[in-house]
Amino acid sequence: MVGSALVRRLRRAGFTNILGATREQLDLRDQAAVNYWFKANRPEYVFLVAGTVGGILANSTRPAEFIYDNLMIHATIVQASRANGVTRLLYLGSSCIYPRECQQPIREEYLLSGPLEPTNEPYALAKISGICLCQAYRRQYGCDFISAMPTNLYGPGDNFDLASSHVVPALMRKFHEAKVAGAKQVTVWGTGTPRREFLHVDDLADACLFVMEHYDGNGHINIGTGEDLSISELAEHIRDIVTADVDIAFDSSKPDGTPRKLLDVGRLHRLGWRHQIELRDGLRSTYEWFCAEIPEVALDSPAVGRSA
Repeated sequence: MVGSALVRRLRRAGFTNILGATREQLDLRDQAAVNYWFKANRPEYVFLVAGTVGGILANSTRPAEFIYDNLMIHATIVQASRANGVTRLLYLGSSCIYPRECQQPIREEYLLSGPLEPTNEPYALAKISGICLCQAYRRQYGCDFISAMPTNLYGPGDNFDLASSHVVPALMRKFHEAKVAGAKQVTVWGTGTPRREFLHVDDLADACLFVMEHYDGNGHINIGTGEDLSISELAEHIRDIVTADVDIAFDSSKPDGTPRKLLDVGRLHRLGWRHQIELRDGLRSTYEWFCAEIPEVALDSPAVGRSA
């Protein structure tokens, strides 16, 4: 999702020599293969946005994959970038790096100020290691490597598999299937009380290009909207877009995750960047994309694509 959005943004900015590789073409966990690709292609600027990601269920059931894959991906690309003279690298992490009971809104300096959320600790540790990796290469080798931490993302190209998706695509898929089946109720994990911040992936891509061009700090910088809402409110927004005549039930036996995650984006705002896509508009366009691009569950309905 992020890589595709970034390519779209770079093309709109006029860049034409955009290099990339699919999972089938290149195993980013393989240092020798990554070294060969960098030597053959000689990229000048690197956006390190690849990784193994997922929601609470995926993090809880596949912790070894989440820490191993992400540690290896970060290490191989950063090392190959140094060895092949990359001019600048932007490493993209995640807001889950911050402590579970973190002071809100979350400032960059709150990193490592308390225990992590247990449900995604291995993933968070891998992302924290990525920040330290960039800082270490700056200090020892003088590499111009920087880090940015985005908030929760959503948008076209997202993963809508209920076994591994994040909250927005999972809810969208659940309400969509309820609409197809004519069901009257959708069950949402947890109590609905945790608060989250959401950023459209096209806004993130725009922020990545902006940060690459304007940020030069040793520490990481937050990327987000500075606005949050409860999971209950999010579910109601998605329900109203997809199928208004459905009740919402909450399964409190399932984990809530971190009570609240709202990033302090003052540093980014002072540099001159702010998000452009409001949540309701972004959710609506994402659902339209979902219906058009996921044929096995898409509806044959005149309501799809119509403004709510």
